[in-house]
Amino acid sequence: MSYNLPVSRSCRFAGHHRSHITVLAFLFLFLSAMSFYAEASPGKSKAKATKWVGTWSTAPQLVEPHNMPPAPGLSNNTIRQIVRVSIGGDSLRVKFSNEFSKSAVTMHQVQVAVSAGGSAIDGCTIKELKFGGKPEVTMAPGAAITSDPFAFSLKPRMDLTITIFFGETSPDVTGHPGSRTTSFLLLGDMTSSVSFPGAVPTDHWYVINGIDVKAPATAGAVAIIGNSITDGRGSGTNKQNRWPDILSEQLLKNPATQQVAVLNMGTGGNCVLKACLGPSALDRFDRDILQQSGVRWVIIFEAINDIGQTPTVEAAAQVAKDLIAAYEIMIDKAHAQGLKVYGATIAPFGQSFYYKDFRETARNTVNTWIRKSGRFDAVIDFDKALQNPADRLTILPEAHTGDFLHPNEAGYVIMGESINLKLFK
Repeated sequence: MSYNLPVSRSCRFAGHHRSHITVLAFLFLFLSAMSFYAEASPGKSKAKATKWVGTWSTAPQLVEPHNMPPAPGLSNNTIRQIVRVSIGGDSLRVKFSNEFSKSAVTMHQVQVAVSAGGSAIDGCTIKELKFGGKPEVTMAPGAAITSDPFAFSLKPRMDLTITIFFGETSPDVTGHPGSRTTSFLLLGDMTSSVSFPGAVPTDHWYVINGIDVKAPATAGAVAIIGNSITDGRGSGTNKQNRWPDILSEQLLKNPATQQVAVLNMGTGGNCVLKACLGPSALDRFDRDILQQSGVRWVIIFEAINDIGQTPTVEAAAQVAKDLIAAYEIMIDKAHAQGLKVYGATIAPFGQSFYYKDFRETARNTVNTWIRKSGRFDAVIDFDKALQNPADRLTILPEAHTGDFLHPNEAGYVIMGESINLKLFK
């Protein structure tokens, strides 16, 4: 495919100096050969990429009416979506989902490229995706698909764009409303456009589901199931500073954990025991956690929405028991696959709209079980990390958004940095 819209200067340079191609090709082959022999020499071998590991993922759900794509809509138009990965690599595959839609969705063309900020991309990095060797694919209702593997130089924590030119799409859309990241929508086929002038912005993701990278055998992913606090409510739009982002950055800084990916499967408004917003944690645990590529660790950080919606003392006590039973089910499933499971305590919610004395009792019941049952392989104590020493029922005053429930950007840093990286060795 040719790209006749503006590209970077380095791309134009290659096109205007064809007389040097032979020399450059020879030089490239020579340097590649030298590199091969250097890597083959003792003490300088590079770990071979042998397995697929998720480097980015998001939990799909049925998009609510107020979070649907803005005009001009997805059908016969182009959307550019930005994601920030965790670990890097040289070979990728991308996952898409139509699981909650009742009609088929056609993608005429899909491209990935390195983000150049906003809606712009680095035109030199564009790669066209194929599905069974073809650029066009139709997802049946309720289906999910994965692209063919393709070569791509992906750096850790890189911002990657996924640009889709749709054909016909479903009136009910599968996506992830809480992206905290701006996507860009334009009329018609604009896949070859390096910039998206006049694009309609929307802070949601649609159809995209995950990215796997080919990684060494020692690599692995930690998959996190959670609600809006994991999804990042209170973090900065386009800042990629949710607590799982902070954890990913900490892991990459640590030499012993630089091949550990982080998969944020948080969903705003999610419950463990019932479908509050999106499927319950129990219902989606297999798909969103156990079926992730290369997962080795699991963090369970859910329950506040279950507890916060209980109307009576008796209901709260029963929900606490049911939550513990649900944790047991998830732990057993993960252990059956040889995964380590870490339980995160429920953060304080005093003075929030959820607070009642009987709900606080239920929270303490669940937290005590998480800490003392011995069922988890380790405990991540977010309750302790966020607790206000002057009022242990509430979050630190500098760490929440004002609602005494959702952490702010500073609170997410506290959470991400409180996790012991030795858990992921």
